[in-house]
Amino acid sequence: MLLELTPAEVAFLTASHVQTDSLQVRLTRKLAATLTARLRLPVQAISQPAAARVEPAAIPGWQPDAALATLWLTRRLGGQRVAGAASFVPHTLLHTLDAALAECWLDAPPEARLPAALAWQIASDSTQATLAVQLPHHTIDMTRWAREIIRHG
Repeated sequence: MLLELTPAEVAFLTASHVQTDSLQVRLTRKLAATLTARLRLPVQAISQPAAARVEPAAIPGWQPDAALATLWLTRRLGGQRVAGAASFVPHTLLHTLDAALAECWLDAPPEARLPAALAWQIASDSTQATLAVQLPHHTIDMTRWAREIIRHG
């Protein structure tokens, strides 16, 4: 036997759930939470202006700097102190960033127009890093990519 919904539950289910936050605001929060969890240390993500002349990509293309790649490798391999510089960007970092972006994109209605790129300053106790992502020009391409990432993630 099913119980009848309360007036509060009915109001919640029938209310229009319009998200007013932009993709960048939602993704900034998601990146900070995801990196904090995966690196097991407090991480802040602060929105930055993206490069002025960036060509839209066919699929999102992440551009983490060497400091972020080094932090990721050090912490994910169990290290505590970040030293040196990674000579490559770990594939696991890119997969994590893809998943965060795909979830943010699919959690809200698509924006009318995507920016060509987004950028952040990433800060932890010991590291300052930068991160940027180039985005597809068309929202349909972004939606198709995000669904594929979630399906195969």
